[in-house]
Formats: sequence, C-alpha cells, structure tokens
Amino acid sequence: MKETLQQAKQVRGSILIVEDEAKMRRLLELNLGEDGFTTHSAEDAETGLKLLRDNPIDLVLTDLKLPGMNGLEFLQAVKRQNAALPVIVMTAFGSVETAVEAMKAGASDYVLKPFSLAEMRIVVHKELDVRNLREENRTLREALGKRYSHPNIVARSPKMQEVLATVERVAPTNATVLLGGESGVGKDLIARAIHEKSRRASGPFLKINSTAIPENLLESELFGFEKGAFTGAVASKPGKFELADKGTLFLDEIGDVPPATQVKLLRVLQEREFERLGGTKTVKVDVRLIAATNKDLRQALEQGTFREDLYYRLNVVPIDIAPLRERREDIPDLVKLFISRCDAESGKAIEGITAPALQMLVNYHWPGNVRELQNIVERACALSKGSRLEVEDIHLDIRPGKLGNGEGGFLPAGMTLEQWEDEMVQEALRRAHGNKSQAARLLGLSRNALRYRLSKIGITDEGDKAE
Repeated sequence: MKETLQQAKQVRGSILIVEDEAKMRRLLELNLGEDGFTTHSAEDAETGLKLLRDNPIDLVLTDLKLPGMNGLEFLQAVKRQNAALPVIVMTAFGSVETAVEAMKAGASDYVLKPFSLAEMRIVVHKELDVRNLREENRTLREALGKRYSHPNIVARSPKMQEVLATVERVAPTNATVLLGGESGVGKDLIARAIHEKSRRASGPFLKINSTAIPENLLESELFGFEKGAFTGAVASKPGKFELADKGTLFLDEIGDVPPATQVKLLRVLQEREFERLGGTKTVKVDVRLIAATNKDLRQALEQGTFREDLYYRLNVVPIDIAPLRERREDIPDLVKLFISRCDAESGKAIEGITAPALQMLVNYHWPGNVRELQNIVERACALSKGSRLEVEDIHLDIRPGKLGNGEGGFLPAGMTLEQWEDEMVQEALRRAHGNKSQAARLLGLSRNALRYRLSKIGITDEGDKAE
C-alpha cells in the first residue's frame, strides 16, 4: 500500500512550498501530500532557492510576504533559474495589485488568502496540466524538427518545416515537383533533398539552368545531338535527360524555356521518350523531373508564353519556398552555418557574431534571400579583424539606388517604410563603427532618439565605443 502511494506521488509531481507561517505551511504539506504530490517546504525565500537547486521541482507555491527576500524577488530569482517553471503566488485579499505585479513578473496564477484547500488543489492541478501540455508540445516540436531535417538545410521556421514535411511525403514517389520562390531561397537544395530521400538516390542528380544556356543551345543540352546535326557537331553527344537516366534532373528557371523546347519537354513527361537533335532513333529514359521557377507561371499562361498542358504536367506537386524575410527565425542558424563554413575553408578563426550584428542581419529585408546572406557573411568573415563579427563588419546593400527596385519605384520589394528607416539606422551605426553618438549625428537625430530606435529594433544601448 505504501509503495502504491509513493508511485502516485511520483506520477503527480513535486511541489515546493515557501510560506513563513508554520501552520499554513503544514496544512498545505498535508493536503497536497494526500493528493499524491511530493512536497518540499521552506519558511523563507533563501531556503526555497536552495531546495529548488537541490531537488527536481515541478511547481512552486509561494507567499508574497516573506521575511528577508520578499515573494516578488523570490519569484524573479526562480524565473532566472528556470523560466518555464510554473509559480503560484499566495497573497492577502487586500494585495491584488501586488498579485498582478507578480503575474507580470512571470507568475502563472495567484490565490487570495483566505482560500479553501479545494480551491488550491484546483489551481495546482490546472497549472501542472498546462505545464505538461507545454512539455508535450515542446517534445513534439523537437520530434518534428528531427523528423523534418536535412543536411545543409536550415529549417527552424514553421514555413521551412512545412517545406521539408512535403519533401518527406513526395520524395519516395515519382511525382514531378514544381518548386516556386524568389531567386536565392534555396530551391536547388530542396531539389537535391528530394532526390537524396527518394528511391533514385543511388542514381545521378543533374542540374541545368535554362537562363545560363543560349536559347538555341538549350534543346541540344537537354536532349543531346547526333554528329552533323549542326555546324561544329563533330561527334554525337547525349543530353542531360540521357545522362540522368534512373536518376533526377533538376531544371531551374523553367519559365524561361522557349516554346519549341516546351513541346519536347511535354513529350518526355508524358511518354518518357524523345529523339536527339538531328537524330531519328527514339531514346527511352526513366527520369524524374524537378522544375523550379522564380516567376508566376500562371501569369505566363495568360500571356501565352508558357504552355498550359506543360504547366499542369509540371505542377503535380507544387512546393513554394518562402523568402528569407518571411522566415527570419532561420537567420541565426544560417549565419552560424556560413560562419562555420568560412572557418573551415579559410582557416580564419571566427568564433561567432555579436548580438547587435546578428540583430542587423535579422532586421534586414534580404531581397537576395539566403544567397545574399551567405555572401554578406562570407565578406564579413574575410574583412573581420577580430574573432567575432561586429556591426562594422556587416556591409548591407542598402544604397539609395536600390529604391527603384520596389513596386512603383519607391521602396524595395517586400519592404515597408519602417523597415527602411530601421536599416538606415543600422547602416549609420555600421559607418560609425558602433559609436552611437556619431551614428546619431549622421542621421540628424538626438542621442535619445537614436537610443529609442535602437531599442525598437532589438539593439541594446551598451554605451559608445571609444572614438
């Protein structure tokens, strides 16, 4: 029987009670103990903090009026030690304002004295249920992150997790995939991930960019040519479709493929066969096609520059990759990845990046997406004089001439006026080499006005660097 009660206590959880009134403390110990909880008790905050360090605690129950360190200070100390630990505060009926102040400081709930023991049990159970639910959600998110991951792809953000979730589901099939997204978002990495998670992983993965090849040569690159097919064709040559047999062909910028080549692409997708340029022999292939575009192909359909039948053949499984400005959660991990690559390739010991410099990168609107971020981090690593990247090492491309790229020729695409102002503040800070007073003079702002703007974009004012 005793063993059964002990098991129940372990299942319920462990509660730390901090109460200077001995009778109330003992009453709570007995009542919560009978309800199946393990209890630890302290008559003051200092003893409570020691018990918290030495024991696994699931919930803290504390009075706000304590000798020595008061309950509010104790609450703040608990939160510094474990921000996720639920804390219920007890306070006299006339001290509701103090209880509200405790809630602002991180308390989960409060109970007004005098209270019934039944009321206390309800509040305790509710807070532990919420804690368990949060823990389950955190565990599920961690499991999700482990499940949907791939080397060299940073996917902390929900939008990238959705992309990798789709990759997991579509990779084992032979379905044609159409990747959409702005230039530089990493469509080639997603295409390679689909290939590497597919049954074709042991086969070849070939990539071809239709904009990098002259229009009159694209067809021969894709389908090959026979000897004498055109001037300079001194020997037969297989195309990318033949070379990718039993594997995957990634065709980037599909929206720029000329109409004549679109017809042959449609035939390959439908019948898995084609003829080389200048040839008559039909070549059969088993190739999975992954296409990508940074254009709106539906608009191209309306304009008549892209075949509707080919579009629907390609768009079997569409995967849209969000621009970097819409998944800023990924930026810190991307920066860490690029710094580690620079460290390995150049041998220059860069240990990391300062918080203000990282905040600059997080706040920037990234018209060039991940590719632009990689270039800026690599340049910062090359120019850095110290072991950590500083604000002055970050050179963002926010010249006034870039304004013409936006809609109506006024602001850059995807950027608001507020974001533009924030970037100008950060650029001034970089040009002033971190000196706040000098940056304020460059912007024509007072020191206090600059301090406010810096706090608004998450850069703490740690004082001026030496001139």
